[in-house]
Amino acid sequence: MEKKTLGLFKLVMINVIAVDSIRTLTFSAVYGFSLVFFYLLAALFFFIPTALVSAELGTGWPNRGGIYVWVREAFGKKWSLVIIWLNWIYNVIWYPTIMALIAGTFTYFFNPELANDKFFMCGSILVLFWGATFLNCFGMEASSLLSTLAALVGTLLPMVLIAILGIAWVVQGNPSQIEFSWQTFFPRGDQSSNLAFLTNVLFGLLGLEMAATHAAEMKNPQRDYPRSVLISVVTILATIIFASLAIALVVPEHELSLATGVMQAFTIFADTYHLPWLPPLIAGCIILGGLGGVGAWIIGPTKGLQVASQDGSLPAFFAHTNKKDVPVRILMLQAIIVSLLSLIFILMPTVNSSYWILSVITAQLALLVYIALFAAGIKLHYHKPHVPRSFQVPGKKFGMWAVCMAGIISSIAVILFGFLPPSVVPFQSVLVYELFLIIGIALSCIIPLYLIRWIRKSS
Repeated sequence: MEKKTLGLFKLVMINVIAVDSIRTLTFSAVYGFSLVFFYLLAALFFFIPTALVSAELGTGWPNRGGIYVWVREAFGKKWSLVIIWLNWIYNVIWYPTIMALIAGTFTYFFNPELANDKFFMCGSILVLFWGATFLNCFGMEASSLLSTLAALVGTLLPMVLIAILGIAWVVQGNPSQIEFSWQTFFPRGDQSSNLAFLTNVLFGLLGLEMAATHAAEMKNPQRDYPRSVLISVVTILATIIFASLAIALVVPEHELSLATGVMQAFTIFADTYHLPWLPPLIAGCIILGGLGGVGAWIIGPTKGLQVASQDGSLPAFFAHTNKKDVPVRILMLQAIIVSLLSLIFILMPTVNSSYWILSVITAQLALLVYIALFAAGIKLHYHKPHVPRSFQVPGKKFGMWAVCMAGIISSIAVILFGFLPPSVVPFQSVLVYELFLIIGIALSCIIPLYLIRWIRKSS
């Protein structure tokens, strides 16, 4: 019998590394001081429910696969395939945004103005992604140690440092772009035009379900896991909130770049405090973190499609691997789709609008996956109560219903907010913007259903 040795601190660190992301800080910075209100609301109605439901399902079905396994157990193989597909496709749509972050950050070594050049950004995304794809064809996955190091150096270090600089800025009485008051804590009426950014506020809180299966490794999950959740939630919210506020403090809203807002803030801090070495150092850290994240994720979601094709849920075409056991056909398909998506950076009016349109579709598709997670939580609570779980959501049936409905309602509400074009990102036509989202989401959801139907007819 395996000894349960996972301590509280280790699980908290697993959670923090899995969730904290520097990419979403600029979206929340747009809200100014009221971002604190939005994050507290998101924690109550989405973040904590996700952690609790994932822990019950993760200790009941600790198999690798997480949400896919839970949905399969609750609703069958058909819907688990839809979830595998959605998880893959929203990652594919996410890749150009993380590549844009890396490319935009890299320009701070020689010419930051290039971060606003649509052709430079598109070309950089293509070079970076095809390069990463080529390396992964040789089985060059990032090791867990490298991924952890990249997360610590490329995400946590910049977030903690920018938060410290922001606190110092306020303490020293430097001029602020935002006001700290009881009135500005609550959302203003004019902020309703930027409610779409809440999609990426929630997206920035995804990932706790990946660590949920580790709850079974704790000595006393029923007692210690809630403690780890509380500490993790406080730590994650503190780093995200203080880092986002630091950006809002010094970068005017109308000048904020969604892709490189973090570097804009660090540049202002460096100029004020006479630290010329700071921007290059942070740029290097962010690039390392971005490349580490891509290295860990570029092949990860493809494994789900590979498994689905091996058991007959997807065409056998996708099951093909090379000598290194890498699903090269899926990787090539993935790279072609990313290449087409990168053209959006040329077609859209600005880099900001391109970055946003891909970010919002990514977040909306991801939240659809989480709606399935909460639905699976309710279904399995009723239909498979005999499966032993070393952790259960407090409150029995009422507790499960309360946390799952909070998660489902908040996810649906935020998905709908995403259809409201934000005022700080220029779009010539609201109709074109909304049609783009509707078509993107519809295609992403219809394709796996079509594949299932095609496979059934051909079998």
